[in-house]
Amino acid sequence: MRPGEIDEIRKLPLFAAMLPENFDALFRGAYVQSFPPQIELIREGDPADFLHVVLEGSVELFATWNNRETTMATVAPIATFILAATIKNGPYLMSARTLEKARVILLPSADVRKIFTTDTGFAQAIILDLAQCYRSVVKSHKDLKLRTSVERLANYLLRKDQQAGEQGHFDLKIEKRRLASYLGMTAENLSRSIRTLNGYGVEIDGSQVRITDRKDLAAFAKPTPLIDDPKC
Repeated sequence: MRPGEIDEIRKLPLFAAMLPENFDALFRGAYVQSFPPQIELIREGDPADFLHVVLEGSVELFATWNNRETTMATVAPIATFILAATIKNGPYLMSARTLEKARVILLPSADVRKIFTTDTGFAQAIILDLAQCYRSVVKSHKDLKLRTSVERLANYLLRKDQQAGEQGHFDLKIEKRRLASYLGMTAENLSRSIRTLNGYGVEIDGSQVRITDRKDLAAFAKPTPLIDDPKC
C-alpha cells in the first residue's frame, strides 16, 4: 500500500478499535490490486472469499434477476463491502464492478472471521457496522415504499446537496441510467421527474445539478431524518 493509506484504513470505524497485533495480522494476508473500469469484482451467488476495501475509484453494487438489473449502491473511498457475507460465510447477495479505475484491498474472509471471534473491539465494530447497514436498508425500503418517484428524486438531490455543503450546486457523479435504477424508476420516469422538479428550483444539465430554491424543494420533498439522515 502507498504511504499513508494504512493509517487512513486504521482510522476507519471498522478497524479503529482492533488490537494492533490483530490489525497487523489481518493486513499481512491482504492483497492490493488495481482494476480498470467495468471489471466485475464479485458475482452474486459466489462464496464470500474476501472482504473488500476501496482505496481509490468507485464501485457499483448491483443485483440481477430474470434478465433484469438494478443498482443497489455505490461505494467510494475509503469504505468496505460486503461485510455481512464475509461474517456469515454465505454467498454474495450482490455483484460488484468498478465504475472507474480503482484500487482495492482484498482481505481473506477466513482471517476476518478468525479475528472477529478473538478481538472484542473488532467484533463490536462489526456489529455496529452491520446494524447501520440494516438501518440503511430499512430507510431505503421506506423511501421506495412510501414516496413517489418524484419525491424520491427530490430527497436524493437534497441529501447530495447537503453532502456538498449546501452550496446549491454539485455533480451527480453517477450516470442517469444508474441513478434511475438506484431510485427504482425507469430512465423515462427519471426524465419526467426532473422536469417536474424544474418547478421547485432544480436545474440539471448533464451531471451538473443546481438548486436555486432549496426551501421550495424541501417543502415539496418533506425530508425526515428517519429516512434521510445517514447518522440516524
